Amino acid sequence: MALSQATTVKGYLDALPDDRRRVIAKVRAVIRKHLPAGYEEKLNAGLISYQVPLKTLADTYNGQPLCYAALAAQKNHHALYLMCAYGSSTHRAELEDAFKKAGKKLNMGKSCVRFTDADDLPLPAIGKLIASVPASRYVEIYRASRERQ
Repeated sequence: MALSQATTVKGYLDALPDDRRRVIAKVRAVIRKHLPAGYEEKLNAGLISYQVPLKTLADTYNGQPLCYAALAAQKNHHALYLMCAYGSSTHRAELEDAFKKAGKKLNMGKSCVRFTDADDLPLPAIGKLIASVPASRYVEIYRASRERQ
């Protein structure tokens, strides 16, 4: 997909072809069900972003809300960005193990899990990972990382 011109999550979803909207909707439902309090769902940088609002953490390195997870329909795949798996070797190992146990192939860069269909993902494990870091803890981790620099 070309970069969406949408300004809201609803607009983003409405602009997707039906088949891609169904895939995104299935993964989005898992994220929303397990997302801890304190995060918000917004469209940010052309992605459905699950982020710490600026009213909670305004002093980010780039002045943007701190992203915890994101979801998008890209040109050749769908993408699920899991910052907690990128920033934690424990979470990364748990994610890798969940894919292996489910008999699914993990196609992941630093934080980006690429997939074609929602069934390519071990959705219960994704939900567990999303639920694993409360927003207050994520802010603490972020602040500690900035102090080390």
